[in-house]
Amino acid sequence: MTRTAAILLSLGAAVFVALLMRQGAGAVAATLASAGWGLALIAVFHLLPLILDAMAIAVLVARPAAFADSLRARWAGESVNSLLPAGQIGGPVVMARHLAQRGVPMHEAAAAVTVSTTMQSVAQIAFALVGLAAFAGFSATQSTHATRTLHIAVLGASAVLAAAIAAFFFAQQRGLFGRLSRLVGKVLGARGAMHATARADAIDGAVRTLYREHRRVAASFVLSFVGWLVGVGEVWLALSLIGHPVGWLDALLLESVGQAIRGAAFAIPGSLGAQEGGYLLLAPIVGLPPDAGLALSLAKRSRELALGLPGLVYLHWSTRHWQRRHRSGLPLPD
Repeated sequence: MTRTAAILLSLGAAVFVALLMRQGAGAVAATLASAGWGLALIAVFHLLPLILDAMAIAVLVARPAAFADSLRARWAGESVNSLLPAGQIGGPVVMARHLAQRGVPMHEAAAAVTVSTTMQSVAQIAFALVGLAAFAGFSATQSTHATRTLHIAVLGASAVLAAAIAAFFFAQQRGLFGRLSRLVGKVLGARGAMHATARADAIDGAVRTLYREHRRVAASFVLSFVGWLVGVGEVWLALSLIGHPVGWLDALLLESVGQAIRGAAFAIPGSLGAQEGGYLLLAPIVGLPPDAGLALSLAKRSRELALGLPGLVYLHWSTRHWQRRHRSGLPLPD
């Protein structure tokens, strides 16, 4: 973990604890505990958007077994992003490496993950704006202050995301991986820098080629967008289980704006503190008490643990298995 990531994680953890103590840890825990074993159902439901996100990668990988490999890669990458202090870069790196270990050429794997990550972020902005538009058309009875606060939160988070995505896309078109490889080679003077640079240039070429496959890129965007929409059901289910049911429009608002705020805080590992603050901001707008907003965030954190811990175990096992077969010269299983 870098020093910056450690500082951001510490700040996020401090905000998380402060919010929990301010709202009353006991009340929040009691609200969350009311879901009981229903928390496991939330984890099971999350498999639906996970599958859709895997499909968004698979359409960009020209390989018959792409979906099975993409599903496992997405699971492992999401587990890393959720539970390890690797920022949002750790997950894509793990996904690309996992696909490469399963037989996808490294430059194709890295290109597919890079483009799918970009499309998922673009879809996230679209999802946030759809949620805001749907709520705005229904919110004539909402107070002016609440509506203004919501608009500022969504537009601000969307602007941060849009700026980050635009910079990321521009860097991809300018040879992101090759430039990074040359920079690392100059700074560290690493041996084999020429080989690494050639491989990075191959990734840049594959990324640019993939962006010209307009139908596949559009399919990745649509699948990612549908995945965000399906996530609304997770919020609706979680709030129903903790005894604070809401309508689908309110669930759409919570998920779309909440995810936009979380996405804008991508530099904080796990967006710790930012997600909780976002749900506290949104809770009164949809008529929820603050402890329910925090309980919703903790329900999502519980789901991340339920799926993420096995995902990290699988990642460790699959990496060790690949290393053993690689050293022995045995072919990898399909």
